[in-house]
Amino acid sequence: MHTRRKDTEPIPAGSVVLISPTNEVLMLHRVRTASAFPSAHVFPGGKVTPVLDGPVHAPPDPRRHLDSKTYRLCALRETFEESGVLLARDSRTGRLLDLPTSTRKEMRAAVHSERVKFTDWLAELGAEPELDALIPFTRWITPPGFPRRFSVQMYIYLLPLDYDGPLDPEDDGGLEHTEAEMAPPGVWLARALAGDVTLYEPQAFILALLAQFLTGPGDYAAQRAALSSWLWRFPTGKTEHFTARIPWADKVFCPVSVGTTASGKEVLTMEPAGPELEGQGRGGDYDRVVLVNNWVTSSRNIEVRMRDELETQ
Repeated sequence: MHTRRKDTEPIPAGSVVLISPTNEVLMLHRVRTASAFPSAHVFPGGKVTPVLDGPVHAPPDPRRHLDSKTYRLCALRETFEESGVLLARDSRTGRLLDLPTSTRKEMRAAVHSERVKFTDWLAELGAEPELDALIPFTRWITPPGFPRRFSVQMYIYLLPLDYDGPLDPEDDGGLEHTEAEMAPPGVWLARALAGDVTLYEPQAFILALLAQFLTGPGDYAAQRAALSSWLWRFPTGKTEHFTARIPWADKVFCPVSVGTTASGKEVLTMEPAGPELEGQGRGGDYDRVVLVNNWVTSSRNIEVRMRDELETQ
């Protein structure tokens, strides 16, 4: 039996797709020297730290790749560390915390260096992290063969439409990110297709799904209602493929290259869940594929297309 090396086991991580009251999405520009997604635009997130977030099941237990409180705490903590956006509510008033910029900056550094435990600090403030407000929305497992692999649980967080608190995301001083910016999903996709920004498969795929509903200035409540209805629609695909019977909250993606288009772009299929979940009945999306110039060396000019629209060679 072939045994994977320990250093190729996917590292548990959590990430938040933060949507503003005007339905824009927060993206962070990774530094060029980052060990993961260098120079790319990504959602806030990072790897699970057990002493801060809690334990996850040890490999090869497939429960390691399930949504849990640990993944949710990780996603919220990392979002705060990386962008300064604090998704926690005052236990007395029920309102999202509104802290001075100086306090948030100081505590970001303290939490990042593990001098302060995120949940302990919130408890001192009389606040609780927004665990139940996170909407699980796909998991992404880095395919075998890459130097570092991750199992990333993605979440959507919709800031209330009437939210009037601070929303001034910042980079982390250049430690991992050089810029924090919000824009509609379609704008991010257009910039990526033009080569102005670099997106990888998870970011491009999720933005393409959101762009169907979060279309820019207009009736933001109606856009969110349409997105919510679609999120819980079942089946999730138009084909008879088994992935159409997997809710978006439970879908797992481990992309595989399956050929090239007539124009020479590489086609990545989105239905496999990866070797760690083989035989578990899990998977992603058969209907959509991701096109990249070269999967190994570059994800520039990335685009998401419907499978039945393509002619492969």
